[in-house]
Amino acid sequence: MTYLEKLNPWCIVKLLPNMQHQIVTRFRRRSDAEAHIQVLRRLIPSVTFTIMFNPALEQEDQKV
Repeated sequence: MTYLEKLNPWCIVKLLPNMQHQIVTRFRRRSDAEAHIQVLRRLIPSVTFTIMFNPALEQEDQKV
């Protein structure tokens, strides 16, 4: 896990077949992710994007 991932837990992910996903970009605030996903959905309507919070980052911080 990188320092950048700790600061940016909100992710926009591209949904792939077989329950797979690919992280497209990360954001510090959910509102920033929501604004960006609207643009992506307009530019690439054939792809399914969603916003996801990566809870593993918070769990790892609590272990330290």
